[in-house]
Amino acid sequence: MEKQATRDAYGKALVELGTQHQDVVVLDADLSKSTKTADFAKAFPERFINAGIAEQNMIGMAAGLAASGKVVFASSFAMFAAGRAFEMVRNSLAYACLNVKVCATHAGITVGEDGGSHQSVEDIALMRSLPGMTVVVPADGSSARQAVHALYNRPGPAYLRLGRPAVPTIYPEDMDFEIGKAIELRSGNEATLIACGIMVARCLAAAEQLSQQGIELSVVDMHTIKPLDEDMIIRKARETRAILTAEEHSIIGGLGGAVCETVCAHYPVPVLRMGMMDVFGQSGSPEELMQYYGLTTEKIMENVQLLLKNK
Repeated sequence: MEKQATRDAYGKALVELGTQHQDVVVLDADLSKSTKTADFAKAFPERFINAGIAEQNMIGMAAGLAASGKVVFASSFAMFAAGRAFEMVRNSLAYACLNVKVCATHAGITVGEDGGSHQSVEDIALMRSLPGMTVVVPADGSSARQAVHALYNRPGPAYLRLGRPAVPTIYPEDMDFEIGKAIELRSGNEATLIACGIMVARCLAAAEQLSQQGIELSVVDMHTIKPLDEDMIIRKARETRAILTAEEHSIIGGLGGAVCETVCAHYPVPVLRMGMMDVFGQSGSPEELMQYYGLTTEKIMENVQLLLKNK
């Protein structure tokens, strides 16, 4: 199966944007080789700024550029972009409603051996809490590329969550991507799997294997956490009457929390959340960590059986 890291797709999409739009400016906090903004820096050095290891300053610079009419893409690792610079993102970007896209790579536990200090598992919750902030978590390279273009055309602040490892390609390059509109990848009537990021491919694999056992599941790629596609969630709750959410993030405040809020308010059904269970990550290879924390196809299948018993 073809694979591509979402951060690689991000780097290529920035070059495409830079070619098409002269108002695009890219900032990085001295991690351009890892975040893949180095591609843009090489193509458009006059519109690239390395802010150094100073994420708070980078966000302040981004705010000033946006206030002068530029569309700014500011990148660092998720732990630094969403964590270290949170106050600046809140007050300089979200509060001022400026046109800056914070594009954070190396999110979640698949950062790997760098360990818990570098594994951001609370960034979706932080960014989702900010008024007016768009939050997007693409599942593969194709959707990451389309998300970058879509965010350029969407005024206001945004947070794009990207990963370190290569992930299976789910979509064609010319896929239809609309911010705030989830994609139903598979239809079934016994339960719905709602996932984002790296967990989408794993949910698809679990659904395909369970189909061989006569269990037909719906699979939804909830690539936009905010604005959330509540209509899709409510429709699938009515159709299947049971939901499992899966994310490479804490179950508190992320996709699972957002789905539970919607279900409780509009159409209560059993919801089982898969993710980091209120714990920090630790050092290990990406796949070792996914196994350790139960973010696997096998665990999804096991949890579906548990969910169906409580349906």
